[in-house]
Amino acid sequence: MLGMLRSESSVTDMARDSDYGAFMENFLLQPSSSADVLPLNALTFAVKDIFDVDGYVTGFGNPDWLRTHPAATSTAPSVLAVLSQGATCVGKSVMDEMAYSIYGENIHYGTPRNPCVPDRVPGGSSSGSAVAVGAKLVDFALGSDTGGSVRVPASYCGILGFRPSHDAISTAGVIPMAQSFDTVGWFARDPVILNRVGRALLHLPDVGLVSPTQIIIAEDCFQLSTIPTDRITRPLVKSVEKLFGGHLVKHAVLGDYVKDKVPSLKPFTRKGNADQDYNIPSLAALSSAMRLLLRHEFKINHGEWVSTVKPDMGPWIAERVRKALITTDDNIDICHSVKTELRTALTALLGDYGVLAVPTVPGPPPKLLTESTSLETFRARAFSLLSIAGVSIPLGLYDNLPVAISLLAKHGSDGFLLNLVETLYDTLKEEIVLAERKSY
Repeated sequence: MLGMLRSESSVTDMARDSDYGAFMENFLLQPSSSADVLPLNALTFAVKDIFDVDGYVTGFGNPDWLRTHPAATSTAPSVLAVLSQGATCVGKSVMDEMAYSIYGENIHYGTPRNPCVPDRVPGGSSSGSAVAVGAKLVDFALGSDTGGSVRVPASYCGILGFRPSHDAISTAGVIPMAQSFDTVGWFARDPVILNRVGRALLHLPDVGLVSPTQIIIAEDCFQLSTIPTDRITRPLVKSVEKLFGGHLVKHAVLGDYVKDKVPSLKPFTRKGNADQDYNIPSLAALSSAMRLLLRHEFKINHGEWVSTVKPDMGPWIAERVRKALITTDDNIDICHSVKTELRTALTALLGDYGVLAVPTVPGPPPKLLTESTSLETFRARAFSLLSIAGVSIPLGLYDNLPVAISLLAKHGSDGFLLNLVETLYDTLKEEIVLAERKSY
């Protein structure tokens, strides 16, 4: 049984300042059992305002959504899973409108303040959850990740962010964006907590680490980044050498592999992509296929509500929603084929205990209120990478801005990946200190 202690309060301007603007509302949601042996006992967490909590309206980042929907009559199973393991929920966090952005800015509720670099965006759409963890307001937080909404804010706020295998965790009680990609993800500062939360959500037993068989550095993906490749890869490579041996480290051109192994991408490959230095043609095609399917499913989920209510939305969000609503069914079957072929290809590349490394994002967080047009190149690069990655790991600062790397294991290997991150983390931190002292 779960008991709810309500100290309900919409967050005032004064409170927003003290909580970095991370929270929509505060309340206490606690397990009725306070057994000390529970793995998440005494830990606090926030939930993105996309998760149902019994008795509260799930706001989805938009006041008109909040106004036109009733309070939830049950709590999302993912929230119940961490409550049942002893954690205490302290409130709902701010998110980008309708989860349709990776930047973290919200014109209605304010932009949560990035605790790592206050003049930069926090990343979205799980912006408040990432900020709450980064600012040490909670021990961990739940978010959702469809096209980067946990990994991007984790990288921008200098914390850990985990996107599990698709369908590994129930998304019941979570407002859908695009079901082919929607996942329940989570943030933490501490890899031990990241692992414990993951095991609660994934219902995994606590088992020891299985050593990786290979760590593949996707060289072409790192060339997309504005940060020197060596600054991102060196801490990982050195840590792997120390812990498991340098023979595990391999290098690959991911774009060529994807081009060969995912033939259904052909209709999405545009002529001229090869000439654009910010693109890997096959990954750009993968991004195009992913975004088309995302728009199609968003339209099915929310098109009628948008057309009927005509909600007030920020200009960037309104434009993306407009594009989604005019999406046709053309090539949707091919998008599903792409998704299936990609999973098969990555499984073949990695095997049971292989790991792929890519940069989480192609550069540091953009400055607040950056013009949309100047973000187009960044977005093209970002979505090439976000079609791929799994867990984002902070790598300290470069030019006083946060750096991150993402690791991916084959579908269903979430427990292995969580253990690997926990095992690598202390050695990584030592290597990051050395990397920050070097000039590149």
